[in-house]
Amino acid sequence: MNKKLVAVAIGGLLAAPLAQAQTANVTLYGRVNMTAELVNGKQANGSNPNVFRVSSNSSRLGVRGSESLGGGLTAIFQIESNVSADSGVSGGLGNRETFVGLQGAWGTVKIGNFLAPYDDMHPIFGNVPTLTTSILSTASLWAQGYQSKANGGFDARLGNSVRYDTPNMSGFTSGIQYSTGEGAPRSNAGIWSMNVVYNNGPIQVGAAYERNNSIRAAGLTDQALTIAGGYNFGVFRLGGVYERLDYDTPTGSLKRDLWGVGGTVNAGPGQLYLFWGLAQDGDGGSADGTRVGGLAKGDNTSSQQYEISYTYPLSKRTLTYAGYVKIKNDSNANYTFNINPYTTAIGGKPQGFVLGAVHFF
Repeated sequence: MNKKLVAVAIGGLLAAPLAQAQTANVTLYGRVNMTAELVNGKQANGSNPNVFRVSSNSSRLGVRGSESLGGGLTAIFQIESNVSADSGVSGGLGNRETFVGLQGAWGTVKIGNFLAPYDDMHPIFGNVPTLTTSILSTASLWAQGYQSKANGGFDARLGNSVRYDTPNMSGFTSGIQYSTGEGAPRSNAGIWSMNVVYNNGPIQVGAAYERNNSIRAAGLTDQALTIAGGYNFGVFRLGGVYERLDYDTPTGSLKRDLWGVGGTVNAGPGQLYLFWGLAQDGDGGSADGTRVGGLAKGDNTSSQQYEISYTYPLSKRTLTYAGYVKIKNDSNANYTFNINPYTTAIGGKPQGFVLGAVHFF
């Protein structure tokens, strides 16, 4: 009898944590986004071969959950990992949006590894029908999205971060984030990012600012400012973006303005998307030829991005898309695709045709 009582007691103790875990709201989710691509662009040896590629575009597997703590307070968490569905090479557990936080009527605070408020501008003007990813991503010129933080990029996921987002106040929201810059162990290294967004009915407008202190190099400050907006007319949505990049260099500041306009058209059961962007010549007090990423100071350093795509839903969870994109670099510019970059010589003009399929679960 005593042995039976002990067994029952132990079973109860083991079951208690499991029962508590089951009271939390936990969801397994993900998506597989694959494309077949035909790309080309002038190489350093002067050749311009056609290259056929299969790419995985921000495919992911994640688990997220929440637990009510009472008094209107909720604990939240997420662990999201990259899935290299093209090659099978793992990117590491939790290398995408991964955090723990608290949420209430006062807003949301979280700590971990996630995109910054600056990136929240991208969906306002970007290629949402194709999920703002693949070589069709409209963050090729904007934010120098294909570059890492160490090379001057601003469309990046920031580790070692703390972020606060306000609740929705009559359509207005705001976010502020600080990353400790631990990947660049220098005095005063860190990244600040913040935004304000208004989203109400057909109108969506936002502004964001980001400042990188001693990230690219000790004592250098990189800054980015974006203003984006969109208006939905019903069958047609028009979006636009302006951006100013400002880099410190040993010879002075290197600046660049970008303008872009995009349109989303409801065409049959799917959506047609068109985009044009212009990154102007590098300017400022730096010496001619000074370069940060694809941006350089001087004449013939501008670039244009042209894009067209059509997205067709096969169901609520499966869609297909096809598109074409071209990065038209001037002779001294060197921009490339944001997702799955294709390296070309300076002045090369990478372009690609895409056929893709996505499944969400």
